[in-house]
Amino acid sequence: MQDSRPIGVFDSGIGGLTVVKALREALPNESIFYLGDTARVPYGNKSAETVGRYSVEMVEMLVSENAKVIVVACNTASSLALPKLKADFSLPVIGVIEPGARAALAATRNRNVGVIGTRATIRSGSYEKALRSLDADLRVNSRACPLLVPLIEEGLLDDDVTDRVIARYLEPMITDGIDTLVLGCTHYPLLARAIARFLGNKIAIVDSARNCAGAVRDLLDRDSLRTLDKNSGRLQVALTDSADNFLGIAREALQLEIGKVQLREVPHGVRTP
Repeated sequence: MQDSRPIGVFDSGIGGLTVVKALREALPNESIFYLGDTARVPYGNKSAETVGRYSVEMVEMLVSENAKVIVVACNTASSLALPKLKADFSLPVIGVIEPGARAALAATRNRNVGVIGTRATIRSGSYEKALRSLDADLRVNSRACPLLVPLIEEGLLDDDVTDRVIARYLEPMITDGIDTLVLGCTHYPLLARAIARFLGNKIAIVDSARNCAGAVRDLLDRDSLRTLDKNSGRLQVALTDSADNFLGIAREALQLEIGKVQLREVPHGVRTP
């Protein structure tokens, strides 16, 4: 049996394209429908109630595209809305936090793990909970990095300003002795080169996007949802508002081939969150 329906992926902006890139590499035959909520980015400085409402609206739009599984390619939404999405929708829903936590546990040698993310993700304590559910004695050093997403959305991936912000955020974590750093926002892999340059080769970097793609592959296999037709996978991208530098970042940083980007209006009030 096979299922040729697309994988539905959503994020608050362009960051979830890092998950799309990883999915394309892990599952080249699968079609993907990506929805970026660029009209309301970022989610990381909004309340849990607002993030929950936005997330429900995004999933409703992906369901209308006949998605067979939903990938919440946003750490903030995964932190604050995943249980509700799993309860409210009948199709499988997978987030990025648990796969990232498992990868961090496998990578750490001194059991001192750093996590960077948006204010909402860090405030939720989601990574600490996920990590300590795997190892109760693990030390978790978390830090909100609210300036990174705007820098990425502006395309400042290799810029002195970005380098200085990275150093400001990460220096205390290095001093504290972390040996593993979780990029707890799907935007952050776009800065992986700059972050690695600052950290050097003694601190492992865990990319939640890549680990999420592996979890999606396992889910499709487990639920018999794989597409078996070779070379059938295609990528469709829709945004809730235009993004001037969206295509440039996708092409240059991720080498993603994106055709015509669709614009979609959010159907407010479709479902009560």
